[in-house]
Amino acid sequence: MSIYQELYFYLFAAMADAVDLLEQGDAAGAGRLLISAQQTAEERIMDAMPESKE
Repeated sequence: MSIYQELYFYLFAAMADAVDLLEQGDAAGAGRLLISAQQTAEERIMDAMPESKE
């Protein structure tokens, strides 16, 4: 599975969890969860990229 597929499933699951939190009335928790998921995905994609030779 490619890194993009893994991150797609990771972010999709985070979105589903955020929807659950919204349905429970926890908008702040949903926001924190989505921000955390975005940061984690960004870190993982940057770690997966080859180093630039400049």
